[in-house]
Amino acid sequence: MRIRKSLQTGILYIVIIGGAINLILPFVWMISTSLKEYSFILDYPPRLIPEEPSLNNFIKAWLSSNFQQYFKNSLFVASISVILVVLFSAMMAYAFARLEFPGKDAIFYSILLVLMIPNMVGIIPQFLLAKELGLRNSLWGLILFYVSGSIPFNTFLLRGFFETLPSELEDAILIDGGNYFTIFIKMILPLSKPALATVSIFSFLGFWDEYILALTFIDDPGRRTLPVAIATFYGQHATDWGLVFAASLIAVVPVMIVFISMQRYFVGGLTSGAFKG
Repeated sequence: MRIRKSLQTGILYIVIIGGAINLILPFVWMISTSLKEYSFILDYPPRLIPEEPSLNNFIKAWLSSNFQQYFKNSLFVASISVILVVLFSAMMAYAFARLEFPGKDAIFYSILLVLMIPNMVGIIPQFLLAKELGLRNSLWGLILFYVSGSIPFNTFLLRGFFETLPSELEDAILIDGGNYFTIFIKMILPLSKPALATVSIFSFLGFWDEYILALTFIDDPGRRTLPVAIATFYGQHATDWGLVFAASLIAVVPVMIVFISMQRYFVGGLTSGAFKG
């Protein structure tokens, strides 16, 4: 039994290590290539650690092709969208978790039905709606569609977490003269930091990397977001892999900052039942 158990553990470790290498190696290769000058990228045999690492590709990528403006556009769109999604999703989730009103179950199940519809099915209606409302080539219009498309799923997640919170605390606040708005601000939001961090991380990652809607709604080059800009950047510098990888790594930095800064709450959200519904 011990030999069998040790063998199973060894196989498990091999699979985990193999999977980790499979995930990490492309990222390490990107970093290596981005630190190489153009003349050393296609060296044979290839070198994982460059002999003379250089940051020229990062500087050139940041200063070329209006890259800074695209970065600012994505940061603005993703940040505002996350704030609005977390606020509106939390308000709706609290209403579905704690309040009683006519049609509550019907409305909630309608939201669940929306989650079953692929996003690409609505791309043409969304495009026509944006055109009729004058929201094309507008970052605020892009934010509106990002927020409206993300609220159903995040409402579903947060509702499950809010239902696990003790109702006795709410009764105590009501007895002391508070109202439901006080409960939401003073109790629900502070106690829900893990769940809110989980929603924030997933939402920011989705908005930051979103490509289809940004490509469809934005024609003005000055209002493009980073995913569209990087695709254009690749078309302009298809053979300069060091430059392309440097631009891609710059785009990864905000996502890493958001995840690292909220990691403690994110882990807490996973372990405290944020995904129970």
